[in-house]
Amino acid sequence: MTASGPAPIRVLVVDDQELVRSGFCVILDAADGITVAGEAANGEAAVSAVAAYAPDVVLMDIRMPGMDGLEATRVITRGSPAAPKVVILTTFDLDDYVYEALRAGASGFLLKDSPRHDLIAAIRTAAAGDAMLAPSVTRRLIEAFARRPPETSPPPSWIASLTPRERDVLMLLARGRSNAEIAAGLFVSEATVKTHVGNLLAKLGLRDRVQAVILAYETGMVVPGEPAG
Repeated sequence: MTASGPAPIRVLVVDDQELVRSGFCVILDAADGITVAGEAANGEAAVSAVAAYAPDVVLMDIRMPGMDGLEATRVITRGSPAAPKVVILTTFDLDDYVYEALRAGASGFLLKDSPRHDLIAAIRTAAAGDAMLAPSVTRRLIEAFARRPPETSPPPSWIASLTPRERDVLMLLARGRSNAEIAAGLFVSEATVKTHVGNLLAKLGLRDRVQAVILAYETGMVVPGEPAG
């Protein structure tokens, strides 16, 4: 914090189209508490810019020449808890790469034609450490797993490290419930839900709730089509 308040959220804007980058930069620079730390036109430049500018959030296009946004996201988020959050930009909400980008370490995604208030909200949400996991994203993740062969092995041993309440929270996260909805369903406060989410992420070594949802489906803890417990 400074005398005038918290430091602004530093954003790196990555897109191979200069006009698109410029548009995002204008919107973000005009928003309270956000500043554009730099720009990049491809994945390689994005990786270098992250090292040079240390942004809090990277707004990352997927489809770019050379190193695409998917590979750049893997490199940027790999190995360091201090790595910036990555919000993926995509033209189509059914983009085949969205799922892989989330698995690669992205904290969420945003459609390029989203209104400016959604863009600003996405940056603030990611910077706060929360994931942009809207119900529509969760539905697509569920659909992706529904197309996979059913999981036949028993749930992994890591489930034993979670308390019963943490397991309840994880199951509801995997169903696309918000913190407020989880709190109402479990008759606890939102602050308590946030504590449970933080604890289960720490126990499982995960960056955010996106990875928690993916893990829950990949390991068979949650099966698409089953009613919420």
